[in-house]
Amino acid sequence: MIIRGKPYSDEEILNSLHPLVREWFLSKYSEFTPPQKYAIVEAFKGRNVLITSPTGSGKTLAAFLAAISMLVEKAEKGELEDRVYVVYVSPLKALNNDIRKNLEEPLEEIYALAEKKGIKLQKIRAAVRTGDTDAAEKQKQARKPPHILITTPETLAIVLCSPKFSKSLTNVRFLIVDEIHAIAENKRGVHLTLSMERLQRIQEGEMVRIGLSATISPLEEIARFLVGYNYGEERDCVIADVTFEKPMDIKVVSPINDFFSASAEEISDRLYDLLAEYVKSSKTTLIFTNTRSATERVVYHLKKRLKDFPIKAHHSSLSKEVRLEVENELKNGELRCVVSSTSLELGIDIGYIDLVILLGSPKSINRALQRIGRSGHRLHEVSVGRIVVVDQDDLVECTVLAKEARERRLDRVKIPRKCLDVLCQHVVGMAIEKVWSVDEALALIRNAYPYRELTREEFLSVLRYLSGNFSELEKKKVYAKIWFDEEEGVFGRRGKMIRPIYYLNTGTIPDEVAVKVITKDGKRVGKVEEEFAENLLPGDIFVLAGKTFRFLKAKGMSIIVEEVEGEKPTVPSWFSEQLPLSYDLAERIRKFRGWMEEMLEKKSREEIIAILMENFEIERNAANAIYRYFMEQKLFSEIPTDSKLVVEKYEAERNYYFFHTLIGRRANSAIARVFAYRTGLIKNCNVQMGINDNGFVLILPPHKRLSDAEIEGLFVIPEFEGHLRKALDRTEILRRRFRHVAVRSLMILRNYMGREKSVWRQQFSADSILSFLRRYYPDFPVLKETYREIMEDAMNIDDALDFLAKVGREMELVIVRTPYPSPFAFNMYLLGEQDVVLMEDRRKILKELHEKVMGVIQNAAN
Repeated sequence: MIIRGKPYSDEEILNSLHPLVREWFLSKYSEFTPPQKYAIVEAFKGRNVLITSPTGSGKTLAAFLAAISMLVEKAEKGELEDRVYVVYVSPLKALNNDIRKNLEEPLEEIYALAEKKGIKLQKIRAAVRTGDTDAAEKQKQARKPPHILITTPETLAIVLCSPKFSKSLTNVRFLIVDEIHAIAENKRGVHLTLSMERLQRIQEGEMVRIGLSATISPLEEIARFLVGYNYGEERDCVIADVTFEKPMDIKVVSPINDFFSASAEEISDRLYDLLAEYVKSSKTTLIFTNTRSATERVVYHLKKRLKDFPIKAHHSSLSKEVRLEVENELKNGELRCVVSSTSLELGIDIGYIDLVILLGSPKSINRALQRIGRSGHRLHEVSVGRIVVVDQDDLVECTVLAKEARERRLDRVKIPRKCLDVLCQHVVGMAIEKVWSVDEALALIRNAYPYRELTREEFLSVLRYLSGNFSELEKKKVYAKIWFDEEEGVFGRRGKMIRPIYYLNTGTIPDEVAVKVITKDGKRVGKVEEEFAENLLPGDIFVLAGKTFRFLKAKGMSIIVEEVEGEKPTVPSWFSEQLPLSYDLAERIRKFRGWMEEMLEKKSREEIIAILMENFEIERNAANAIYRYFMEQKLFSEIPTDSKLVVEKYEAERNYYFFHTLIGRRANSAIARVFAYRTGLIKNCNVQMGINDNGFVLILPPHKRLSDAEIEGLFVIPEFEGHLRKALDRTEILRRRFRHVAVRSLMILRNYMGREKSVWRQQFSADSILSFLRRYYPDFPVLKETYREIMEDAMNIDDALDFLAKVGREMELVIVRTPYPSPFAFNMYLLGEQDVVLMEDRRKILKELHEKVMGVIQNAAN
């Protein structure tokens, strides 16, 4: 049963602590923080707890205090054995080292206090074990296990199979999972849920699970993700929700008043001048961009303006040493400003920050709160965040986002379901532990929340694959990892080699490398990111090194292109790095559009501006820009809202069809691909697509046009999933995601006997296996999981179908013909026309379009 917790008094908490720990706490702190009031006593009572509270609110100590008290009590009685009592799991290696420091200090102070009082305590050992831990340290830990083990999800899965070390894991009293929001919606989290169940199975007693999270929703579902089931029965969990305690000051600002007439140079100058002012007037500023390239650009421009200020970049493409250096300098107050992409979102201790700036929309309310929560690190300090926008769609999005963030209306996290590739890994790991009956293993797996609905047939298909039922695959060097007697219903490990294979290949993060770009006559042009290559379709045109290239085909880890002159790019170079807009936030922006349409019908310009300023806490120029943007859309076309889906036809030298779906890029991608596939069938031609968060555009050749009836016909739901699968069949995303899934499923080994297999060779093997499976075994579990991952996790098919079901029922479909793209379609039009590399041209096109639209509006008024 999941219940909302209640706070305990300081007296109740102090009474539950060991006298030494109680005295230590009172010498350091005047009172318990809200998460501590909710969690400590519950943990002592043996209840699972999910703590959600802002950064700097003392939740880590809340999780550890009951554990420290228990260990001190055992240490005083001389009852500490050579076994692990506390397991702390974090998704970040850097965080593990932080925790070790944060643990060692309290323990040293408690020992000093004990010595002063003449109390003899056994030594409490804490140790870190990750992929970076050397062999000597691992052997030391096997001989003398730490009482507190600090580890990552991947390493936990490995130590469960270690014959020596796993023996010391049979009496774990507390399992602490940190930063649960960072892993709940990806396969690392799914992987961890199975490890937690495998750890639970070997316990002699009850293990208390404590989850720590910053901003997350829905809490009941995250609690179930943390605690799972006990053979069909829901385990108890207390939710300690203290997110409301932290005061926040969030505002949206724009350095420009008119988004359409300003030149690229003017926008750039005003933006960096504004950022420089913020940095000057703050002690330490943390700026978040949404891409690594933008991070480097901001650092470059700020250094030019603030020559005497120490300013540095922090992002995942930098080396570990550089990142660590930046973190330490930030912690020590040596930097005035750090610019980061996503790498500083999680709870690494970075000291005092008084201002967080978000450059452009963070695309999710949870992410906005997580980032802004990095400022005003202590509980009662105000977290100050400024969201800076230089685009009309961003302004509307961030205005709604800031209001939702202030009111703590969060996005829902989507937990992946029944990931068969992760299951393959764990089945091999389980087989290494012992011989299992199918029933016993399936029951244990279903205890993990993401696998609660796993069918027996799905499980058997995984066992058949892993036991080498498909002998044809041996020709592709895919060999059995387990033996499986289907008649008897039992399975176990096959051969001694399986243990090192499992150790060297476990984990869910795929090897990502740059993909070589080669012309058809063999000349090397440069590299693009794999995620960028994933989104290419044959015929797509993109910019690299200032030249335009047409994508022809992929070969291994290279893409073959031809140089084209005078053709417009169809894929922006920054596409792959963009964060996708959350479906929930998209829905709220659609509602805002509906509200604005109503306002324009009923109120005057001044009234609307006043209401926007008051209700959404924005400056006058931002309110004015929103009013103008909506009014121009209304006069020129139709405003798409939560009750009206607008499709615009702009039929010119090429034919553009703008679908104002506004459901976020992931769900838009699913609908766009299906509609492009269906249009291609109807019109017997290639259809180009441009996709962003606000909608998508289909671009057809000059002599191919869609009638209103044909557009309406695209919205039919039957066969949507089948058509999406067919649309994916000729794409790069299928090839590359199949490789990721095949590696996770241990079908392709990244590392065999200590020899690394290059990503190029992995992809080569994957391509060969993919074409074989698609031809002969379309329901093979590894292929099935590839389609599931793309459609559910990458493209959000559930939300796409949810939206389509509303069309014609809750939403009117309105098709309009326009002489030019409407203001709301400008950014979609640019996707098909222009690459962001050429920013000056982009501004020029925007300005020309806007002038044409205003001309039409003025003519109509006359």
